Amino acid sequence: MRLLRLLPPVVLILALGAVGLAQGPGPAALRLTPLVESDAPAGGTVRLALQIAVPDGLHIQSNAPRDPALIPTSLVVDAPAGFRVTGIAFPDSIDFSMPGFDQPLAVFEHQIAVGVVMTVPAGQAAANVAIPAHLRYQACDATQCFPPRTIDAAWTLHVVAAGAVVAKTHADVFDAIAFDRAVAPPAPVATAAAAPGAVPAANAAAAPGGAPASDADVAALLDDFTVLNKDGSGGYMNAADFLTLVHNAENGVKSEGPFEGRGPLAILAIIFIGGLALNLTPCVLPMIPINLAIIGAGAGSEKRGRGLWLGAVYGGAMAIVYGLLGLVVVLTAGTFGTINASPWFNVGIAALFVVLALAMFDVIPIDFSRYSSGIRFNPNSRGTSLLAFGMGAVAALLAGACVAPVVIQVIVFSSNLYAGGTKVALALPFVLGLGMALPWPIAGAGFSALPKPGAWMVRVKQVLGVFILVMAGYYGYVAYGIFANRMVDPGSVSASVASKVKEGWHASLAEGLTTARAQQTPVLVDFWATWCKNCLVMDETTMEDAGVKAALAKYTRIKVQAEDPDRVPAPVKRLMNEIGAVGLPAYAILQPKPATQASVTR
Repeated sequence: MRLLRLLPPVVLILALGAVGLAQGPGPAALRLTPLVESDAPAGGTVRLALQIAVPDGLHIQSNAPRDPALIPTSLVVDAPAGFRVTGIAFPDSIDFSMPGFDQPLAVFEHQIAVGVVMTVPAGQAAANVAIPAHLRYQACDATQCFPPRTIDAAWTLHVVAAGAVVAKTHADVFDAIAFDRAVAPPAPVATAAAAPGAVPAANAAAAPGGAPASDADVAALLDDFTVLNKDGSGGYMNAADFLTLVHNAENGVKSEGPFEGRGPLAILAIIFIGGLALNLTPCVLPMIPINLAIIGAGAGSEKRGRGLWLGAVYGGAMAIVYGLLGLVVVLTAGTFGTINASPWFNVGIAALFVVLALAMFDVIPIDFSRYSSGIRFNPNSRGTSLLAFGMGAVAALLAGACVAPVVIQVIVFSSNLYAGGTKVALALPFVLGLGMALPWPIAGAGFSALPKPGAWMVRVKQVLGVFILVMAGYYGYVAYGIFANRMVDPGSVSASVASKVKEGWHASLAEGLTTARAQQTPVLVDFWATWCKNCLVMDETTMEDAGVKAALAKYTRIKVQAEDPDRVPAPVKRLMNEIGAVGLPAYAILQPKPATQASVTR
């Protein structure tokens, strides 16, 4: 029971913290420790090491995985001018058996160290020189592999005069690295390549004339096309839904969201009314006269004007707290996708909502109000604006199990809208707080405008409990879908894409756009990754439907690999942002601009 009593003050803060932390798919990042063996004499050689700590329960693919569809661990060192990396030494891998693979995986676990051999230019002056590096890896657990990630590290070299005597350090680390097996890094290329697989990277194909297409080439090609769908079209779709997507794109029909056509003011009004309605919940309504009495407002106030002001300050503090919480979470929720892309976020919210729903049915006692009513203050501060503001801010966090799910849901909704380009979303948590704040100045002035608490509030609690359980089920279902989408054989996905290429799909964005521009055809771009199960399912079901094949017959179809959506080439990122992609698979429908094409629309 002591544990349950500790839950109320922190449950809302923890839930909002989970929103901020769940910024994308995948497990915890690796921990990197850069080490330098010695000072670096000008004109000499220095050895570096990067210690990599892999979290327990995870492994990362080795630098040479046996399955070419998997993402190798790679280290790219940005050597300053004159410095040169002559060798990179990875440790031996270990074997790991994983369902869905015919042979053991070659992986790294626990703590490893990667060695780097670097030469220093002869004319380098004595100074401290930063050496940045980027580690790219794909982590897996016992049953599934996660999207690849890239994290940064940096060494600081202390360059000394040529011929200077240097002392070596970290002998235990450097002696264990097989520098005799160090391999020279590959020559730098003009564009970032996607993960190895059966299909070329998006912009690595040859442009007309045989030269590799640069990011600028692909961007110029994209400028000749208009994106017809900008509503985040993606995920698994059956044939009917996919045909609707194509039809709507061709005819300029926008998919209607919950606030489509209502305008920003309507969105704000709905949220405001929702905040106002929260005052009728059993967690809030009984506390209004109590808290007003504490701050010196309400029926006991000597002056209505003073009570109105104190009530307004109290309510305004609630609105400010919710607004600030919303701003912090929404603005730090990541740049690609939404927080809903994390299965762990959805599992956490589902579990939290189950607990809050049980509280609505009085199965688990959660009483937030005891904390606000138990706050001690100087009697001389009664009736001051400072006390009213402080009490309102505290009450915003301790409003109760009835309010927490709504606040969380509004902040999640705001994050989704903001990620899709709706700037008004930043104001939604604040507007929710304004709705909750409205009754406080009225009651603070002594007007009896609020309904009296009674038995009807029990029914309100039960209805809220059912609503919260439904939301818990929704988040649980979303988490299951994300987990299920990651349990896939990467080789099967690559093989499916290779099969589509044989059927006439293009394997590069540059090649496909060039063809479409020349032939005056619309374009379907299908973004995929080897870790995306729904990409495989779409290929095997929806894309094999006769109606879908007929609808796409006039299209130039392009498969673009977006293995690491945060590190795809700039033109691919631009296109994914334009369509509002929040996950994979995602689909972009383009048509050549009027100056160069015959209209696609019917």
